Amino acid sequence: MKVEIKDLSFKCIIGILDFERIKKQKVIVDISFKYKFKKDTFIDYSKVSSFIESKMKEKKFLLIEDAINYFQSKLHKMYKISNLHIKISKPKILKNCIVSVSN
Repeated sequence: MKVEIKDLSFKCIIGILDFERIKKQKVIVDISFKYKFKKDTFIDYSKVSSFIESKMKEKKFLLIEDAINYFQSKLHKMYKISNLHIKISKPKILKNCIVSVSN
C-alpha cells in the first residue's frame, strides 16, 4: 500500500535568518511511503501527521534539510516502510515563488 499525506500545513519556527528564528512561518509538508498491509496491522496516517507537526514545532529546525533527515530516520525506526519521500515547502519566504526541499 502507498500512503500519501499532502498539504499538511501549519506554522512553526524554521530557518537560519534572524527573523525566521523569531516569527513562525507557514510550512507545507508532503509525505508518501509504502508499506506491506496486513488485515490486522496498518499505519495510522493521523498519527504520522500529528508526529510531523508536533516535532516540527518542538525542534525548530534551522534547515529544511535537517528536518527531512530527522524524519527519515525517525519514521524508518517507527514503522516498516519503504520509498519514503518527504517535501517541505515554505510558501511565503520569497515574494514570487514557493521554496521547497525534498529527498
